[in-house]
Amino acid sequence: MEQEQNKATELAATPAATPTASGAAAAPAVAAPANIGIEDFAKVEMRVGQVKSAERVVGADKLLQLQVDIGDEVRQIVAGIASAYKPEDLVGRKVVVVTNLQPRKLRGVESNGMIVAASSGPDGSPVLAGFLEDVPVGARLK
Repeated sequence: MEQEQNKATELAATPAATPTASGAAAAPAVAAPANIGIEDFAKVEMRVGQVKSAERVVGADKLLQLQVDIGDEVRQIVAGIASAYKPEDLVGRKVVVVTNLQPRKLRGVESNGMIVAASSGPDGSPVLAGFLEDVPVGARLK
């Protein structure tokens, strides 16, 4: 019951689309995500990885299958970055990897982690997180 009341309060607090001077409806404002405690953030394990190989996933326009060295093992990771990166340009690149996600199959290919990227521009094109300094493979981010 309390959850339903909280949800109703959240929905009521979200501004509805309103007409603009031109008469067109403006997009509703996007609500900021809820804050989390440091305990929740500490649960996410991120490490520096180095891409050993990369190839397109058959039948998928946006997906690349990567083999990424995270220090103590090489992980297979499927990432939706093919629209912005050629597989051959990623080999040797250091990336940020979330290592403690449950495995997931994407287009029939198992992914054992997530590459961290920002969304940039109007089309949300992926931009990989990286480092200016030389950071060893396997180093933990905090």
